[in-house]
Amino acid sequence: MSRLWDKGTPLDARVLAYTAGDDHVLDNRLVRHDIRASIAHAEMLEVQGLLSSQDLASIKDALSAIGEEHARGDWSVSLEQEDCQTAIENLLTARIGAAGGRLHAGRSRNDQVLAALRLYLREAADELSRGALAVAQALEALAARHPSMPLPGYTHMQQAMPSSVALWAQGFAAEIRDDAEGLALTQRRIGKNPLGSAAGYGTPNLELSREETRRRLEFAVTQEPVTAVQLSRGKAEAQLLFEITLLAQDTGRLAADLLLFYTQEFGFVGLPAAFTTGSSIMPQKRNPDVFELMRGRSSIAQAALNEVLGITQKLTSGYHRDLQLIKPPLFRSIDACLQTLGILPSALDGVFFRPENIRLDPGIHAAAAANALVAQEGIPFREAYRRVSAKLGDST
Repeated sequence: MSRLWDKGTPLDARVLAYTAGDDHVLDNRLVRHDIRASIAHAEMLEVQGLLSSQDLASIKDALSAIGEEHARGDWSVSLEQEDCQTAIENLLTARIGAAGGRLHAGRSRNDQVLAALRLYLREAADELSRGALAVAQALEALAARHPSMPLPGYTHMQQAMPSSVALWAQGFAAEIRDDAEGLALTQRRIGKNPLGSAAGYGTPNLELSREETRRRLEFAVTQEPVTAVQLSRGKAEAQLLFEITLLAQDTGRLAADLLLFYTQEFGFVGLPAAFTTGSSIMPQKRNPDVFELMRGRSSIAQAALNEVLGITQKLTSGYHRDLQLIKPPLFRSIDACLQTLGILPSALDGVFFRPENIRLDPGIHAAAAANALVAQEGIPFREAYRRVSAKLGDST
């Protein structure tokens, strides 16, 4: 096994462990995307006359087989290989010899990594957006199950104005639909083809067609100039993390409401038994752990966003190995959000409100009374406000 940069000198094992870190584990999710980008690159080389048709056929067949074997679990990226790019190229050259080595013409591991990452992010953003829409639909269904059930509306943790279960659920649904739209908009930065930028300065003496790889990989545009590619590292990732953060905050606030409503003091809602757990010491307890963890996981996204912005904020132009450190927080945040989106619709399907426990304080209609005076008598709202306030008495 040889690494793509190997020059034959021994490497201290501690250096490999430190520089590769968990990258080899994380890269398993990028294997199929790297293979797709590699096939597109090979097809472009053949169109440009830099690869024979015979070599192209060998490369495509071998890469397809390598990808299928990885999907079956027959192999995974090892620490010795550092990353999926090294693993795939070594497997390829072991199978087809010199033809495999010709694939790397006109590309660096830098644009190769970024192409695979953007292909992955394109799918992840779509999956997150679909998951958010599923949550919104579950909230709309909850509203439809309780179309006219009253619910107090709160400001400053006190009953403020009349609301309803439907309004409460529809408010969250609207915001989560907005989050889904925000996730979809991240495709603008994700959809830029980095291939052909190589290490950041193009491919001197090789006539590549960046448009050819763009078309084959269905990127929206080719990123120009080549020097912009490495400067853009972390920006699409941070934008996606920002939208995940907003979505996680909405699901966290939704969970916080349900947790409050589930307390004995409120008793507004019942939670499905299949989505609660028991206590190890108190036989009577059913714990809303799912919603507590949902509330807590909203912090993962924000921490990941801060981490990515911190990694890139003071880098000079060009490529830096620091950029590798973007993957752990990025993947961690995507995974945590997908877990929440995966369980939340089913949990919401079992949520039900208890009208017998929902009581509206009489004072909750004070604003409506003031508005009525304005409409009936044509007096200024401030005068109506004072009249209603005097009638109720100042209870604060």
